[in-house]
Amino acid sequence: MPEYAPSTPSRRAVLAGAGAAALAVGAARAEAASAAASPVPVLGDYDVVVVGSGASGMTAALTAAKRGLRTVVVEKAPTFGGSAARSGAGVWIPNNPVILAAGVPDTPALAAQYLAAVVGPEVPAARQNAFLANGPQMIAFVMANSPLRFRFMSGYSDYYPELPGGMPNGRSIEPDQLDGTILGAELANLNPSYLAVPAGMVVFSADYKWLNLAAVNAKGADVAATCLARGTAATLAGQKPLTMGQSLAAGLRAGLQQANVPVLLNTPLTDIYMANGRAAGVYVTSNGSPGLITASRGVIVGSGGFEHNLAMRAQYQQAPIGQWSVGAKENTGDGILAGQRAGAALGLLDDAWWGPAIPIPGTPYFCLAERTLPGGLMVNQAGKRFVDEAAPYSDVVHVMYAKNASAPDIPAWLIVDQNYRNRYLFRDIAPTLPFPDSWYQNGSVYKAWTLADLAGQIGVPSQALVNSVTRFNEEAWAGKDSDFQRGDSVYDHYYTDPAVLPNSCLGVLWEAPFYALRIVPGDLGTKGGIQTDERARALRPDGSVIPGLYAAGNASVAVMGHSYAGAGSTIGPAMTFGYVAANDIADHP
Repeated sequence: MPEYAPSTPSRRAVLAGAGAAALAVGAARAEAASAAASPVPVLGDYDVVVVGSGASGMTAALTAAKRGLRTVVVEKAPTFGGSAARSGAGVWIPNNPVILAAGVPDTPALAAQYLAAVVGPEVPAARQNAFLANGPQMIAFVMANSPLRFRFMSGYSDYYPELPGGMPNGRSIEPDQLDGTILGAELANLNPSYLAVPAGMVVFSADYKWLNLAAVNAKGADVAATCLARGTAATLAGQKPLTMGQSLAAGLRAGLQQANVPVLLNTPLTDIYMANGRAAGVYVTSNGSPGLITASRGVIVGSGGFEHNLAMRAQYQQAPIGQWSVGAKENTGDGILAGQRAGAALGLLDDAWWGPAIPIPGTPYFCLAERTLPGGLMVNQAGKRFVDEAAPYSDVVHVMYAKNASAPDIPAWLIVDQNYRNRYLFRDIAPTLPFPDSWYQNGSVYKAWTLADLAGQIGVPSQALVNSVTRFNEEAWAGKDSDFQRGDSVYDHYYTDPAVLPNSCLGVLWEAPFYALRIVPGDLGTKGGIQTDERARALRPDGSVIPGLYAAGNASVAVMGHSYAGAGSTIGPAMTFGYVAANDIADHP
């Protein structure tokens, strides 16, 4: 199980004790100030206002609209889709109709057993049960009320398939191909993906593992040809093919178009409007001027996390922390802070959807297959291995933080050789091609003809690095990593090379030159925020409900707690609790 670095006692005390009292006082002052403030123009009157147009927000808005509620979405960015549009858009929902139709032998009992084993007792059972009960219904609802369709990601195992109830073949799904022309002019407002699909190709998340191997594996070459054929067919048909997060966001937006739900871009939330003790609307900025949008039934905060608010990260999270997130740049915690001012308790602020990242110029690169493929290992600043490199990405960073104080590993280094580079795609750089000069210039990658010289460049003891690679090579030849158990879990083998035997996770480093790539604690977004109950209702520090206020997605405390059950454990719960929130509003006038 993952190794976690606990928050400092002082932070826990602030959040649980003095902070709770301050929140209560602040909430009272906020409502008084709201009532006494100078009038601002009312820009609209709705039953439900949804803050944020990511996966949670658009699912919530679609659900509310289909339940007959007058609904609007306000979005800070000039684009819709948020972090979901940038992502690979895996969706982890046990027992959903897509996987059951594909023959996955899932059951409610197995799912409950697995989720409880992964997240532990810190996540209330009622919230776990609400996610498991509503997730399948949400997927069926979205498919019935939007053009979105989903594909089973066969073989992408749960992240801990050996735990009770775990599925070695996986439970994750991803959006099917979607023609972006259905959005008309609105397609131009779709938030771009984090990593663009190669021109002329249609690529699904499940294809990525094979594209990495296209130069050395027959199936990889076949998948690459299939991706190209899909792209050619779509072009000939006059389509604008979308997959992954682009498909998810566009499909949800198309559903909102069909349901006549306005999405107001460039309309940031400034505060939650409280009236008579309940959330009754939102203050926003529109066209540079303040305004109020009222909500007679409720406000759903789906505005994302605070990954791009360095002040909040410095306050609540461990050092070192940097601008190493691939989440949407507008995610600065606005909804979370507004919820706090409205009286909501906050939690899990010390954690994120972590993953090892390479801080290349521009957007950091979230490192998936590259640290798992055979022929690479990670070392700390003492030149020693310290983790199973192929473990779930969030766990790798948890270990980095846990061990950093005693054996510094931030940054760590991914060490590979030329044989590795000749065989595998790296990010979007084809095998044999050099890393960009800009990566060398900003210190993201170093190259040397000997391991000793490489160690000198990255500032680690040369003999330690040589010893680590020698030891790793011995274990790779034997096919057994007795030091960190790389390859013992089925999950470890997902992004590997089946031609490498006896362990597809482990390959020797032997061909100069050698490379070292800087590894830092990146993330897909933060995972702490407003405390909610099983109905997605915002809670005060004393556990009471704030009437009319709901939260979902990364603006709320993750139902996954400190862990990560499988691919799509961010988006699956986000969409589910958006759906739960809207239904709760509809069911409780």
